[in-house]
Amino acid sequence: MNDNNNTVTPNAEEAAFSSQPSSSQSSYKKTIASGEPLKLAVVGHTNTGKTSILRTLLRDVYFGEVKNEAATTRHVERAQLTDSQTGEALVTLYDTPGLEDASGLMDWLEDNTASRRDGIERLQQFLAADIAMGAAAGFDDSFEDYSQEAKVVRQLLASDMAIYVVDAREPVLGKYKDELAILSWAAIPVMPVFNFTDSQDANIDAWQTMLARRNLHISTRFDSVAFEFEDEMRLWQNLATMLTHSEMLDQLMQRRREDWAQLYDEANIVIADFLINVAAFVREINDDDDPLPVLTQMQEAVRQTERAMQHKLLNLYKFYDNAVAATPLELQAYQQDPFDPELLKSYGIRTTSGAAAGALIGLGIDAAALGTTLGLGAALGAIGGGLLSNTSSIADKITGVKRLYIDPATLTLLATRALDLLSALRHRGHAATDTTQLLYQGETEQLSNDSENDNPVITPWASHKLPGELKKARGKPQWSSLSNQKSEQAQSLRVEAAWSLAHKLQAYKVERE
Repeated sequence: MNDNNNTVTPNAEEAAFSSQPSSSQSSYKKTIASGEPLKLAVVGHTNTGKTSILRTLLRDVYFGEVKNEAATTRHVERAQLTDSQTGEALVTLYDTPGLEDASGLMDWLEDNTASRRDGIERLQQFLAADIAMGAAAGFDDSFEDYSQEAKVVRQLLASDMAIYVVDAREPVLGKYKDELAILSWAAIPVMPVFNFTDSQDANIDAWQTMLARRNLHISTRFDSVAFEFEDEMRLWQNLATMLTHSEMLDQLMQRRREDWAQLYDEANIVIADFLINVAAFVREINDDDDPLPVLTQMQEAVRQTERAMQHKLLNLYKFYDNAVAATPLELQAYQQDPFDPELLKSYGIRTTSGAAAGALIGLGIDAAALGTTLGLGAALGAIGGGLLSNTSSIADKITGVKRLYIDPATLTLLATRALDLLSALRHRGHAATDTTQLLYQGETEQLSNDSENDNPVITPWASHKLPGELKKARGKPQWSSLSNQKSEQAQSLRVEAAWSLAHKLQAYKVERE
């Protein structure tokens, strides 16, 4: 979703705050009682990944600006999570600027506010001071400026609760302790969220010890790059435990689970439909025709169809913009041709010695006749490159017709790659900027090692045991848009076969994981 219309400017921010009740607790009770969206501020030190977490929660690669430098977010921006079925806004998320000098602000608060006053009063006194206006009030660079911290404090006091984003790679420093002390003065529930937890340098144990000493016993892990859906569910569940009334979050969790499951169903149907389309792809040639030009055309058609399927998956999971997300042509593993025999080997998809020749003869093709046209070596190379010839009936033999199909090994490779892409997208945060990888971390090297040790990578099925839907499709050229034989009845049957195969793909994936 693009939330450009929901950006909160500093002036609008201040006006909104001036009209708020002086107590954030009364604002919280008003929100819950009236059924308004829960107001959740996302706060933390500069460059801890606050905007990155919001991008992943929103499934929105456009939200905010993500850079590997400090203070990228300079104003409060907001976005809403809604019920996908009713359109009801459930949670309003506020992305705040990074806390740049909490220690300096703490010193000012200790020196200029009375310790006997409560936290909210001390923060309000800070917001009324000149240092909270900074450059906006026309002061020069030498003036002490805490205007960025003021934006965070102002949003805190206008919110129902907050998540404090922690870069798990960072050591526990004094400035972070000061940040937490200031946040506690806002008198709203605050939950620490650990980002970049997939890093080997994570210091989560040390952080949790420090947080416990500050009576912050509820925290969660949510990596905005190495995404896990269950981590998101734990985030919402932990937030819900901190509220007296959690109906909004309960509704959000239920809908997000339903939407995630539906997304997976749709993705498997996209893959299944692609595989059936390719399996049903057939071209007929005369017995004395040179098959190589037709094989070349078929291979290119399959390449384009695979790229279209990849693009559908990327769009489905909202990784669709060239400027911020990888496109099919940028996927490293897809730079290899699906008809490259070495790629089959890297996936552990093998044929036994002499299988190519056996396929030619066993399927009714006169290998000697084919060899006179291409040269037997070239013919077998074309077959080994992903296509096979088959005479489906005695009538074809009599009339001198040859039918060219996609080889089962190549179908198996295409299925494996599609399922790997789906897995990569389901574990990729919307703040990730690296080129999408098809395989889980470390699995790429394992592919070649396994193939060398005769321990093939797990594929959804053995190449010689295609699922029934694909076997059936091989005898239904009218099911394939590539065969240029269309009919409404055929398309209806193809849809049914795709639904059936999609359920099997899900089962294969469960077994693999």
